[in-house]
Amino acid sequence: MGLLLLKLTLTPILIGGASLAARRWGPSVGGWIVALPLTSGPIALYVALDRGAVFAAGTAKGSIGGLLGDAAFALAYGWLARRFGWPASLLGGCAGFAVAALVIQPVLATPAVLVFAIVAVAMAILLRLAPPAVRARDPQPLPNWDIPARMVVGTAIVLAITQAAGLLGAQLSGVLAALPVYVSVLAVFAHKLEGPDQALGVVRGLQIGLFGTIVFFLVVTTAIEPLGIAPSFAAAAVAVAAVQSVSLRILRRPIPAASSAP
Repeated sequence: MGLLLLKLTLTPILIGGASLAARRWGPSVGGWIVALPLTSGPIALYVALDRGAVFAAGTAKGSIGGLLGDAAFALAYGWLARRFGWPASLLGGCAGFAVAALVIQPVLATPAVLVFAIVAVAMAILLRLAPPAVRARDPQPLPNWDIPARMVVGTAIVLAITQAAGLLGAQLSGVLAALPVYVSVLAVFAHKLEGPDQALGVVRGLQIGLFGTIVFFLVVTTAIEPLGIAPSFAAAAVAVAAVQSVSLRILRRPIPAASSAP
């Protein structure tokens, strides 16, 4: 119950905050924000307090693998959004996530540092394969119901996933936990209401922002047993802040104005 309440509390806050940031600083910043471990980090801490350091270390290592699925989702959605509408882009993104989640499963049996290295290199390759960055058109006025609707849809999806996880067992629950719910909501709403350039910005921000999150979980999975829960999470927070300060500068570099779709 505590984990469910945590998700249901943080989900609307995160989606609403990322949506407001996207309006203020651009869609890529919204995607970058939902890549941060703002929900997965507290959930990992809750698991550590509830199940112990050993269990939490394994969960954090699994989260490293799950991030590859998020990067694959962003790559597939970005390319499809250049030619198709949001339904096909979302379906293709979810297929990319599923393929990556299956491919990474054998790797999760190896040491955490090796999992990190493989996933980090793969994420860098996927970022290089992403569509060329473009500056989205000037944002259009959006309806008043936009952000509340994003929050409601995102929370409903998280609730459905959480309820299903209790029925499907540990392995399928782990797959469901890694689903890119937040970026899906942001990308689809941006795609539908503002166009493909805005959606491309969201998924590009996600891909860049994921590098801080993977470092966060590496620190947690390697440090939690020797150092304990509080020191390991504190060190992980410092590490993600350092990486994200660099990734945000990369994200904010000027890019050419162009349209990604006819």
